Amino acid sequence: MKQFTIKNMMVATALLLSLASCQKSFLELAPPTSLTPEYALASEADLQVALRGAYAGLKSTNLYGRTLPVLGDMIADNTYQSVQNTNRYTAFSLYNYTVTDGDIAGIWNSSYAAILRANNIINSKIADNANVLQYKGEAYAIRALAHFNLVRYFATPYTKDPSALGVPVVTVYNPDLKPGRNTVNEVYSQINKDLTQAFALMTKFTNSSQFSKYAAKALQAKVYLAMGDMTNAKAAALDVIANSGFTPVTAAAHTGYWAGVAPRTDRVETLFEVSFDAVANNAFDALAYIYLQSANYGDLLCSSELYAQFNAADIRRSLYSTGTRGGLPSTFVNKFSSFTGDHTDTKVVRMSEMYLIAAEASYPSNTADALKYVNEITSRRGAPAIASSGSALFEDIILERRKELAFEGERYLDMQRLQRNITRSTDYPASARSMEFTNFRRLFPIPQGELDANATIKTQQNPGWN
Repeated sequence: MKQFTIKNMMVATALLLSLASCQKSFLELAPPTSLTPEYALASEADLQVALRGAYAGLKSTNLYGRTLPVLGDMIADNTYQSVQNTNRYTAFSLYNYTVTDGDIAGIWNSSYAAILRANNIINSKIADNANVLQYKGEAYAIRALAHFNLVRYFATPYTKDPSALGVPVVTVYNPDLKPGRNTVNEVYSQINKDLTQAFALMTKFTNSSQFSKYAAKALQAKVYLAMGDMTNAKAAALDVIANSGFTPVTAAAHTGYWAGVAPRTDRVETLFEVSFDAVANNAFDALAYIYLQSANYGDLLCSSELYAQFNAADIRRSLYSTGTRGGLPSTFVNKFSSFTGDHTDTKVVRMSEMYLIAAEASYPSNTADALKYVNEITSRRGAPAIASSGSALFEDIILERRKELAFEGERYLDMQRLQRNITRSTDYPASARSMEFTNFRRLFPIPQGELDANATIKTQQNPGWN
């Protein structure tokens, strides 16, 4: 099998990228003599097609097509593998993934493929106009999102050590590039620079399947939260709340919101999502397929401990159902309900999270605001209002995040930035019910294929994986 590395990504041409929206594979190799981005992207129309290819890359099963949202809950304490399964993600259920794991390599490779596509758009020499600036702004946001995912899975959390090795920051097309790892701080600096530029360049809102000005600002609120920069996290979240024109979904509309499959134009809840439809989808590798029962895989179940956190009147509880699988009592995840025809889209940035970020960022200096913003969510879900104080208030906010964002890939990343040990329920295998924050497996290894092909990064493997 071919090893796909950052260098391989850099030799892929913009011509292939412009065709990516109609290809199944996003990691085609091309010789260095192929058409370069400068010549492949020669017009505004070329740039628009290339941008569609960049969005198409996010649909990869390795990214928002399935793996990112799955692992964000599975290697934490929300999702477990049914005894009746197809052996997908078993290594993550057991915490025994290795440097040659295909899913880990897939995240790495597909993320850098998305970065390459974004770079070709950002660095194009096409004369600026409103459309070109919009396309470039969206590309900056895509590049920021890809680097953000990489640094959170493959590097020490910013809240632990900003000077630790992060991931390679790639901002240019260079077929000979063999980049080493930038520091965590350098990666986050580039992410924030990109999102600031994205916010400045974008002027249009098309629908929730494309980045817009305030989708970039909302992503930046998430970035600041991951950094532990609560002042800027709150400011960014409140900017979105006050000025974006988006509104959080209500309890009455909640069930219909999750049943909906089309990109939204009404500015309700979804700031950005990766969109699938009846033609462009991952078929049997789709996110819904691994959760839904009946004719689907149905491998993954909601932990009994999480399900118990939902009050009986909480509308979110209706997204889960109870039954039996493999002869055992089970709680099924129905949050992603459409697999046939028009497929369920993968939510990336939601309005409700902005209120939760504002709540968390208000603690402990402004408990009144913390209560105000967290209860903006409980009041829209039929859940009891939070009235706690002190450290209990903080824990209630984190629990509300867990319930609201369940199965959207956020739980593990929250445990990372908060530097918390993972303690799983008895739903999980006895050998994999505890994962301390200090365990080396809390960081994914740099994939073996990258180490073999890139001499610069060869000596920069994460500790414990050598």
